[in-house]
Amino acid sequence: MLFRTWDNVTNPEFPEVSEVVDHAGVTHTVVTSHTLIKRILADPVRFCPDNALDAVTPMPVSVLRVLARHGFRLPATLANNGTQSHPAIREVTFRALHPARVESIRPWLEDLVAERIDRLTKRLDTGETVDLYADFTADLPLLVLARLIGLPDAEAAAVKEFSQAALELFWAPVDEPRQLALADIVGRFHASLRAFVKTAGGTVGELREHTSAHGLHPDTPIAALFFLLVAGQETTSQFLTLLMHRLTVERHALTAPFNVDDVVEEGLRLVPPIPTWRRVAADQTKISDYLVPKGRSLVLWLARAGLEIAGPGFVPGTRGSRRHLAFGAGAHRCVGAQLARMEAAVVISLAAPLLQKAQVIRPPWFPDNLSFRMPDSFVVSF
Repeated sequence: MLFRTWDNVTNPEFPEVSEVVDHAGVTHTVVTSHTLIKRILADPVRFCPDNALDAVTPMPVSVLRVLARHGFRLPATLANNGTQSHPAIREVTFRALHPARVESIRPWLEDLVAERIDRLTKRLDTGETVDLYADFTADLPLLVLARLIGLPDAEAAAVKEFSQAALELFWAPVDEPRQLALADIVGRFHASLRAFVKTAGGTVGELREHTSAHGLHPDTPIAALFFLLVAGQETTSQFLTLLMHRLTVERHALTAPFNVDDVVEEGLRLVPPIPTWRRVAADQTKISDYLVPKGRSLVLWLARAGLEIAGPGFVPGTRGSRRHLAFGAGAHRCVGAQLARMEAAVVISLAAPLLQKAQVIRPPWFPDNLSFRMPDSFVVSF
């Protein structure tokens, strides 16, 4: 269950708090209750975020050497930062992703999405099959993020290779040979980020100045950009693919007129891009009546919690459905939530006619991963 939580999300027998031992022999306390998860996320003192980015497969010395050779370091900045530096770093990031800035790029995104859909529809009309992941959603959030924060001048394929390698290296059950290959990809890109951060302006420049002014670890801007390149675009491209796939089944949700925002929220509830997230117990404590020892990893099953508030059916606008935890909660709630919502609304509103006609030739397949679904393709035809 631990690494394929999306396959088990509808299991009604899973208790709200339980223990699971992973492939490395580490015991995790898995929490499925919406109420309990929200309470844990709202209490970063008892339930720290420090382990959010820890590798679930321990890295042997050989892998650590590869990362060290590239100068790889990840001081705590955003998701895994339980220190007093977190609010100010988050504020710099939030300014870049402010709802007003997000809304200002909507017309540009609508034009881009409309052009892509037109091109794909013409191909489908001729009898071709198309990959809605590779040809449509894979790089779309990356292009959006580049307009908002400024990114290294790198090919989209290189950024995607890095971000997917990072998700696998830190959150997947992998063997040492695979870890070595992934560490080299991640390390090389991290080194290029180091060079970029030295002279970058915009949000990265603000992070650099903030780091200097407050005496933070000199690699703080690199670590923040590292995380944004993963969380700020990879999760959204995955969600867009997940939601489009679900809508080829739930075609009733696209019957005109439909409220696209309700459709997006229902997608976030039922197919969240991050099925689980982690915390660590700062001291021995109780969750409900369950005793959790100090240092225990908590796996918060966000996807399962979504079923608790409104059931398994895809019914946009259902009362209470927007209480989902797809973006987390508390001080570490996803700073890019509004951006992801806007991107999804644009994509679904414009892609609805295509999705109404699409026949799935090959649904997305996802490799084992604790916290991310990484679709390999999504092939459809008319």
